[in-house]
Amino acid sequence: MKIGIMSDTHGSLLYFEKALTVLEDCDVLLHGGDVLYHGPRNDLPEGYNPKGVIKKINDVKNIIIARGNCDADVDQMVINHPIQSPYVINQFGEIRILLTHGYVESKDKIIQQAKNMDADILILGHTHVKELYCDDELIVLNPGSTAIPKDETHSVATIEIIKSNEDELELDINLIDINTNEIIHF
Repeated sequence: MKIGIMSDTHGSLLYFEKALTVLEDCDVLLHGGDVLYHGPRNDLPEGYNPKGVIKKINDVKNIIIARGNCDADVDQMVINHPIQSPYVINQFGEIRILLTHGYVESKDKIIQQAKNMDADILILGHTHVKELYCDDELIVLNPGSTAIPKDETHSVATIEIIKSNEDELELDINLIDINTNEIIHF
């Protein structure tokens, strides 16, 4: 199974479409929030077209969305997929993933919540900064911002769940530059 992760699209049709192209072979997409609106602290992203994003996101068959701080109640009126808050917990085979935008509580508290929920992977958004590291046994992943990255690299992530011949699970997690389709090493 291959899971695509994006966050902080902020209404940019240009970068939402680039993300969908990079993640086209994924079985399911996870969106970490801030889908349509750019927010008062951000400049308009290149390709800002919330109505275009609405049409595209409604055409996506298998997407799970966490509510971000820039997502409003009216967004749910135009997006056909549930925008869930504050946490979205999903089981993908033996892998348990907790998805949240990550703006209400401290990161330490969110990490503790993920551990309390027996999550294997915690996916966050909000900061527009890419992260991938382990906190004890918990994998913490932030795909960065698809539309307004803090480091200038527009990005998404993938998680591939691979079963070996001995029925052991292996995870292949990558951050990907959506402009070049290259894996980001940091």
